[in-house]
Amino acid sequence: MTGPREVLLGIGGGIAAYKIAFVASRLVQDGFVVRVAMTPRATEYVGALTFEGLTGKKTILSSTQVDPDGSVPHIAAARAAAVYVVAPATADLIGRLSAGVADDAVTLLALTCRCPILLCPAMNDAMWLHPAVQHNVAQLRKRGMHVLGPVEGHLAEGYDAVGRMVEPSTICARIHELAVGSS
Repeated sequence: MTGPREVLLGIGGGIAAYKIAFVASRLVQDGFVVRVAMTPRATEYVGALTFEGLTGKKTILSSTQVDPDGSVPHIAAARAAAVYVVAPATADLIGRLSAGVADDAVTLLALTCRCPILLCPAMNDAMWLHPAVQHNVAQLRKRGMHVLGPVEGHLAEGYDAVGRMVEPSTICARIHELAVGSS
């Protein structure tokens, strides 16, 4: 990697959100500049301050947010990003992305980013297998979004099935691949 590359992490409201703290930390250690955006529901699982501490950057929580330097972060972060990762990508978040909704910082960034977008789905197996979710994922793939997972494993509901978000190390490896490809 030549010079610091910028990665934008869009965190959805699911229990797997805690795993993205590891991703943020690992990326910073690998020399990336990391900026985080969160849906309102995501902040119910992991606090914005966690990511601010890990990245040294203010978390993007709103489409009207203005940074202390006067910049509008959803514009500046979208321009600078080499990769935008949405994880966990819940059924709701995937549906809103498929419809082109921009009602929070995460979905808004998906419309303003011109870099590769990587979705990491995480949800109950019944949701993942539902035709509406499969249709939405297919639409997002047609638009050029990359989809990583989900995998079979232990779900929050207490049993093993497909729907588990891929592990943070797998997400980091894919980010490295996409960041190099977008140079």
